[in-house]
Amino acid sequence: MQTRFLEYFVALAREKHFARAAEACHVSQPTLSAGIAALESLLGKRLVVRSHRFVDLTPEGHAILDHARRILAEQDGLRQAIGVRSGPMRGEVRLGAIPAAMPLTGAVLRALHAEHPAVTVRLHSMTSREIERGLIDYELDAGLTYLDNEPPAQVRATPLFAERYVFAAAAGSAYDRPEISWRDAAAAPLCLLHAGMQNRRILDAHLAMLGLAVTPVATADSYVALLSMVIAGDLCSIVTDSHRGLVAGNETLRLIEFVDPAPTNNVGLIILDRQPAPPLATAVFEAVQRLGAFGS
Repeated sequence: MQTRFLEYFVALAREKHFARAAEACHVSQPTLSAGIAALESLLGKRLVVRSHRFVDLTPEGHAILDHARRILAEQDGLRQAIGVRSGPMRGEVRLGAIPAAMPLTGAVLRALHAEHPAVTVRLHSMTSREIERGLIDYELDAGLTYLDNEPPAQVRATPLFAERYVFAAAAGSAYDRPEISWRDAAAAPLCLLHAGMQNRRILDAHLAMLGLAVTPVATADSYVALLSMVIAGDLCSIVTDSHRGLVAGNETLRLIEFVDPAPTNNVGLIILDRQPAPPLATAVFEAVQRLGAFGS
């Protein structure tokens, strides 16, 4: 069996669209369709429900999908292991990061390149659930995410930092003050991460514990977007202090401490707990372990 047929099949299952799957595999659509047909012929089963477009995988297609992903992941790990023995580690680390961890990605890359300068990184901004799914589906090598709240299963984890909530307001606005209570913050015109983000779910749970709730004027999946709305002057936000270094010196923005701080949230790096561990996943995991004291 040619593994490129499995690549076509996994790409189609992910993209749910023949043209997009072909583009992801850098082949023409007829080539991808022919490869999947060849895989079906080899296995003696139809794997894809077809009409004029992709409909779904057949029950047999769903049954082999995890096996196909695992075979491709093991093949990739095999290549990485051979590469380590023949010279400097090379390859691309596929890293997912929640918005709160984005400001730390530069430090992670620097630590990784200190030991493996030929390794590249492809970074994706994702929710914690998307990161967990990406690891399970072998589409990510590692993820920067929350470790304690809704903890992912079957992973190895190493902590990077403990985040705290701060209130963001425009300089000179009615909310520009030395500190703020949660009640006053909840009453402000807010822009927040959307409810699909784990940070927002943690925030909502903390507010509920205080007997408070919020209805934001605007939501986003990026702290950069939230801070830009705050700087515009009409809205406030509740963000994490991980972004403090990125906005230091900005005279139009204030990051204000809470009178009664919420518990901190631990953020770190996770990789799948499998043996043998792929060399690239191990490399980025060890890089973050070296950053432990720095990031705490």
